[in-house]
Amino acid sequence: MSIISKDIQKAVTILNNNDLVAIPTETVYGLAGNIFSEKAIKKIFKTKRRPFFNPLIVHISNIEYLQNIVSYIPEKAKLLATHFWPGSMTLVLPKHNSIPDLITAGKDTVAVRIPNHPKTIELLNTLDFPLAAPSANPFNNISPTKPEHVENYFRNDINMVLDGGHCKNGIESTIIGFEKDNPVIYRLGALSVEEIETVVGKITIRNKKENNPNAPGMLTKHYAPKTTTILADDIKTELKKHPNKKIGILVFSEPISINTIEEIVLSKTRNFKEAAANLYAAMHTLDQLNLDIIIAERFPNINLGKSINDRLQRATS
Repeated sequence: MSIISKDIQKAVTILNNNDLVAIPTETVYGLAGNIFSEKAIKKIFKTKRRPFFNPLIVHISNIEYLQNIVSYIPEKAKLLATHFWPGSMTLVLPKHNSIPDLITAGKDTVAVRIPNHPKTIELLNTLDFPLAAPSANPFNNISPTKPEHVENYFRNDINMVLDGGHCKNGIESTIIGFEKDNPVIYRLGALSVEEIETVVGKITIRNKKENNPNAPGMLTKHYAPKTTTILADDIKTELKKHPNKKIGILVFSEPISINTIEEIVLSKTRNFKEAAANLYAAMHTLDQLNLDIIIAERFPNINLGKSINDRLQRATS
């Protein structure tokens, strides 16, 4: 029996009972629970097999509620929130003393965003609490962008996936923290650096891969297929290094057209947003083909190409 359902009231009941529901957002599906329920939050970490030092993102329904989550909002954070929420941007700000340390990995900051998905906004507006919702996949695995991806991961572990269709942006939110009130990108994501800079000017990128992260998604290895994956500047050259292997390739826009391998083109029109939206679904598809190797093409390092390269780099670490 499928755990995928469009029934928001069922999701409300499950969440009110301190259990988990996978929710759709415009980025990826999240594994959601009541931020004030220790039982629910511990179940998120247990179900994902996620280490407790890796903080969670809090999801809220409107900007006004932000004052209940954080203790201080820099002017540039207000500016960014006004421009990009609801949307694929997470802000890391000093936390309100009501926010449990379990959510923030003991840090004095909390990651928060307003997702841009009508079903999840409707759900949040029906609940009396915000939701913590890291991506709905086992730790380090490929993030889910379809309800079926979540069901394949967790059909025996959770009671419901709220069906919101395919996630339109397809990679996680861009995470922005603040140092001396100036914005700093902690994780590249579905909101491009160029878009952010139109609002706040030149921005520092501190997208380092680390093992004690300030924000989610900063670990060195992440978003990874089970199949060995290689990131290549020149796929044809890389292919020659692996004779007699069953290989799948992932390319931006130009097919390599070699008949002996599986190949997925992410955007025939070289559209970065389309490529990002298709990235994880393509990785899921290739990972299920019992291949020896996946070879992914490195993107031009501009616009969302930076974010796609970041995900591919972490998948191949």
